[in-house]
Amino acid sequence: MTDSKPDFSVDDSNWIDEEETYQSIASESDANLKDKQTKYYQFKPETIALVESAFLASTASLIWLIDYYFRIGPFLKMLFPLPIALVYLRRGKRASIITTIVCGLLLAILMGPPRSIVYIVPYGLMGIQLGALWRRGVNWYVSIFVASLIGCFGFFFRFWLFSILLGEDLWVYVISQITNLADWIFLKLGILARPDMITIQLLAIAVVMVNNIIYSLTVHLVALLMLDRLKTPIPRPPKWLQVILDYE
Repeated sequence: MTDSKPDFSVDDSNWIDEEETYQSIASESDANLKDKQTKYYQFKPETIALVESAFLASTASLIWLIDYYFRIGPFLKMLFPLPIALVYLRRGKRASIITTIVCGLLLAILMGPPRSIVYIVPYGLMGIQLGALWRRGVNWYVSIFVASLIGCFGFFFRFWLFSILLGEDLWVYVISQITNLADWIFLKLGILARPDMITIQLLAIAVVMVNNIIYSLTVHLVALLMLDRLKTPIPRPPKWLQVILDYE
């Protein structure tokens, strides 16, 4: 009889193959997980739009709040319509309207309904309109003119609202200031006649319009500098303005 010993040898030839198999399975699972995450964010743009709208609504409210209580000059005023315009450029009309409504509700809670309404008209409407014009690639002449009209409407709406709340006609104070300005202009021009009421009214409207044109131009310049850095560019300024600013 021959003694048969059991064979305890282990075949090590498949260890490397098994390790490679495990690595390939792990890499495939990671790739599938990344594909699922990518598909999830591709099919959920509403969530991203909602988050951006909420964030920019709070940003616009905070800018208005800081400017009202601290009065840091005209610098923050240039930013009033930009968050809503940025929402329109990135997420469209519906998201910008929702952002304006949320901003109005937030300001109504923090500062009261009158201050909330004064922000929505004109700055909320201006932000929506500027976003729509910039997204369509409209030139600066048209967008500045439209924004100036909205600003003039907001100016007169503000006077009408506060006149009702205070029980006084605030337009009288504006007319008195414009009358002094008209007297000074007539004196410098050597005109001895006193300006009539129609001339004073037209001069008041002209002053308001020029003021809003300058403000709209400033908003466009700030948006040009800021939104380009946020990868959301607006239409380029006219050639003569590009030469002055040395900006391409």
